[in-house]
Amino acid sequence: MITNANSATYDNFADRAAVSADHAIQSTQHALNQALDGLANDVQDLRHQVSPMVDRVSSQTQALARSGIARMRSNTQQLRDSVHNTTDNAKGYIRDEPVKAVLIAAAAGAALVGLLSLLGHGTPRKP
Repeated sequence: MITNANSATYDNFADRAAVSADHAIQSTQHALNQALDGLANDVQDLRHQVSPMVDRVSSQTQALARSGIARMRSNTQQLRDSVHNTTDNAKGYIRDEPVKAVLIAAAAGAALVGLLSLLGHGTPRKP
């Protein structure tokens, strides 16, 4: 049978164990909180480091897009000018040399018809 002295010893031991467990829990919680704070700081630092890179890449992408659009506009304008000049030259040639222009157009048309005839000749015709 347990005596009062033994009962007090067990109670004292249980109290110390409970206090020790409580300290261990608090210590673990403190360590976990510190680890989470450190992780949050690391994530914040990483965000601060990555943000300028993302901004720089975004700026470079926008600059490339603007440059591409500008080049496309310039090339389109050059093509328009070239077509306009060619049309003007053709009109001038037709005005200056109408007979030659008609003969050249007829020869080009005949060559095109001949080419199409050769290309279409290889396929069998359906009745």
